[in-house]
Amino acid sequence: MTGPVVVLGDTLLDRDVEGVVNRLCPDSPVPVLDEMAHVDRPGGAGLAAVFAAAQGAEVVLVTALADDAGAARLGVLLAAAGVQVYPLRLAGATPEKIRLRAGGRVLLRHDRGGGVSEPGEPAEAVLRVIDRASVVLVSDYGRGVARQPALRAALAATRAPVVWDPHPRGPAAVPGVRLATPNEAEVRELVEGSPGATRLATAAEGAERLRQRWRAGAVAVTLGPDGALLSQAGSTPLMVPAPVATEGDTCGAGDRFAATASLALAGGALVSEAVTEAVTEASAYVADGGVATALPQPVRRAPQPVHTAVAGDRVGVAAAAAVVARVRAAGGTVVATGGCFDLLHAGHLATLQAARQLGDCLVVCLNSDASVSGLKGPQRPVIGQADRGRLLAALSCVDAVLIFEESTPAAALSWLRPDIWVKGGDYATGGADGEALPEAEILRRWGGHSVVVPYLDGRSTTGLIAATRATGALA
Repeated sequence: MTGPVVVLGDTLLDRDVEGVVNRLCPDSPVPVLDEMAHVDRPGGAGLAAVFAAAQGAEVVLVTALADDAGAARLGVLLAAAGVQVYPLRLAGATPEKIRLRAGGRVLLRHDRGGGVSEPGEPAEAVLRVIDRASVVLVSDYGRGVARQPALRAALAATRAPVVWDPHPRGPAAVPGVRLATPNEAEVRELVEGSPGATRLATAAEGAERLRQRWRAGAVAVTLGPDGALLSQAGSTPLMVPAPVATEGDTCGAGDRFAATASLALAGGALVSEAVTEAVTEASAYVADGGVATALPQPVRRAPQPVHTAVAGDRVGVAAAAAVVARVRAAGGTVVATGGCFDLLHAGHLATLQAARQLGDCLVVCLNSDASVSGLKGPQRPVIGQADRGRLLAALSCVDAVLIFEESTPAAALSWLRPDIWVKGGDYATGGADGEALPEAEILRRWGGHSVVVPYLDGRSTTGLIAATRATGALA
């Protein structure tokens, strides 16, 4: 591969709630699920990106994220999987799928939030990354990303093979895709079949008609435990059977199929070879337990966002989301900064005040206690995250505080998408060029900018702690 694997499409927040049922509801004859545990994961295009990243590929996800807690959670999960997020703005709420499960079976699926919405315009960095991709997987879930005109133009122009995983509510594939991967239910919705035709004949006819309609190189119709049927120009359809007949949780099997085929094509495989590999991998995925066992450990263990329990506080995901959404709705400028802010001092205050003057709100991304300890050593922080957050939020120049657990604010930034990221002048040398900031490349993904503001000389948390300990005031 010479470039990243780019996954483009709609991302959802999926949650599996596991529990036990041992009684019926007294006011209605329905089972009562006692929740024992739950697992969050990226869904839709996000899940396909996680699968690709788990195979060791460099993965870029082009998707739309809302200004809400669901998108914040997705940012954490995708960062844990090693996925680079190039976000577009999404109006409204993050779509969520919640599966209530007991005894390995789904009792009910609850969908909420986020209907079809037109995403924001992609930044130039998004178009560049599509152009240099080794393969592009369009994971369409019918919510708008695959319809975005600038993205479709970039997909039509790229020299990389394009794999299109369609949705009946989504747009047609752009002309010239290397491989489209609908399942048989989607084929039946997209193409009217011949009455009385067998299942295999329906799949073959639908694949060929879609191939011609979309001017695609090939169409592979996935047939669940029976494998896939591949239609290419000028050849008899190829039936690729599954190596073993399996039953189990098929959630995410289509994403696993499409991601595997995409990686194979990026490595130079023929379409028939890519489809064969994808059938084998998707079958093994279901046989091994599906998404419950396939998620990488970092995603399973990704910490929950830090929330505040105090009503009216300006600390937490909800507070930051409300501020950002309000400012964006008014056409304003979102400014963010970050750091440990252990022992708040005049140097911190000068940076925060200067940052606030650059826009219409200031969100502070604050390292959690665990994050500070990892960066500064076991004796830090001196002040806990709850108190540090409260002190920052009490300043008139700070509109909200977002506490993050990772070593860097990358996940938080991919969700907040600030217009301007600010750091104090001690982060640059020799003229303080904002390009020296490690967050600068991330900001470019949505057209944001990084700047450095003047820093008060002689003010340092480390120096302050050392001086205090030297006098015996800090044990």
